[in-house]
Amino acid sequence: MGKPAVDYSVYLVTDSTRAILGDRQLASVVEDSLKGGGVTVVQLREKTGDTAHLISVAKELQQITRKYNVPLLINDRVDVALAVGCEGVHIGQDDMDLATARTLLGPDAIIGVTVSTVDEALTACEGGADYLGIGTVYATPTKTNTKEIIGAAGVREILGRIAEAGYGTQTVCIGGINASNLQRIVYQCAAEKKALDGVAVVSAVMAAQDPDAAARKLLGLVRNPPPFKADLRGEGSDKADAESIVTQVPSIVRRVHDTTPLSHNMTNIVVQNIAANVALAVGASPIMAGYGEEAPDLCKLGGALVINMGSVDPAGLENYLKALRAYNLAGRPVVYDPVGAGATSIRRNAVKTIMANGYLDVIKGNEGEIKTVFGSNQEQQRGVDSSSTLGAAQKAKLVRELAAREKNVVVMTGKTDFVSDGVRTFAIDNGHAYLGLVTGTGCTLGTAISAAIASRQSDRLSAVIAAILHFEIAAELAAERPEVRGPGTFVPAFLDELYLIRQATANNDLAWLARAKVSSVE
Repeated sequence: MGKPAVDYSVYLVTDSTRAILGDRQLASVVEDSLKGGGVTVVQLREKTGDTAHLISVAKELQQITRKYNVPLLINDRVDVALAVGCEGVHIGQDDMDLATARTLLGPDAIIGVTVSTVDEALTACEGGADYLGIGTVYATPTKTNTKEIIGAAGVREILGRIAEAGYGTQTVCIGGINASNLQRIVYQCAAEKKALDGVAVVSAVMAAQDPDAAARKLLGLVRNPPPFKADLRGEGSDKADAESIVTQVPSIVRRVHDTTPLSHNMTNIVVQNIAANVALAVGASPIMAGYGEEAPDLCKLGGALVINMGSVDPAGLENYLKALRAYNLAGRPVVYDPVGAGATSIRRNAVKTIMANGYLDVIKGNEGEIKTVFGSNQEQQRGVDSSSTLGAAQKAKLVRELAAREKNVVVMTGKTDFVSDGVRTFAIDNGHAYLGLVTGTGCTLGTAISAAIASRQSDRLSAVIAAILHFEIAAELAAERPEVRGPGTFVPAFLDELYLIRQATANNDLAWLARAKVSSVE
């Protein structure tokens, strides 16, 4: 008969616990998930019950899976797979070894192996595994005995290494995957020469009120590119020199002026007023809305979200996550400012939580904040202050590596700003010291960036640089005004210059742009 070809797009792992299944029957939920063609593989995972019970459940499911021409695999239990004659098994690192399972089941059986390290993956590929279940990506209540949470970066490293070794073994990842984060996880996990072949889900289907609709939605998300991919390498992204980047700035400033995009700011009360005024000055339409329940409506208005991590109490964090998921599902841009990320363990954990729950188009922070986001838990900050410990080359390397890992744009602010999309990296030497003496100016740079990237009609890196130049050259011009004597008189002059630059650009007066100090960093 030969080994069947398998589509691993949506790989359903069953869970019959009451917490997931409720009062429903396992077989009926599985059949519902298969009716519309959403689920492409089923794995029966039962951690309790005797062998006779497990065989009985497996036979019942097998009748259903064969009806829909979908393979049934048994978790761990080779004996059960043999007893029911299903298509194969999935084994973990602590289960029966791959060679023995293959001997018992024969060459035509499908055998998958759980891996969480490069060594485990290479060993399984060499041993002839048909597919790898990589994870755990993120923590999940349905799987608590995880040796290690490896995240998207860990999955991508495994994919890259097995591709380098020449293995074409198919792969799925598992752990905390649902409709709100699936596309982001698949996108960020992809290595240069190998992407995931699918995702393994449990509660996203098993606990759904409508398993059929849930499964079909997941399948559509797997098979279609994420909307946030569109402008990461948009028009102009082949330009790696500073001059070419700067030539794109006027069209981006004009687009904001012409379209008045919504800038949805979730920020602390100290910053709200100046953030709203900056948004208006650059040509955006601000709304200061910290309640996450409003996001599903606001994200439909064609704007962008700014998560300025001023509040990390449980309620504030939950509101951030609700908004992040809504904007991701709508394909709208998100700017993340991890304010004071390294100041406390609470804030460091909040960073991990936010990054685990959505895609962030732009991450903007000072040196200490970017170090924390990258994973340096030793970085300790005083509030939102940042002491500079890295040299220019090290800063450029850090933003480049973080942007490559997250597949987005990263901005490290400072006397010199460093900006990268993981391929191209630039240094910007504009701005003025007064910006560092006014509460909220760093935060409101995120507001300006949100306006520039809201349209998704230009290369995202160019849009971010355009916003930075608009913001920082306005600061220079404001500081030079004769009436400006310090931070207090600087703020209204700064708002004026943001507005005047926008108006000048709309009228094709680009004299201000001659001040741009942008250089490419190798």
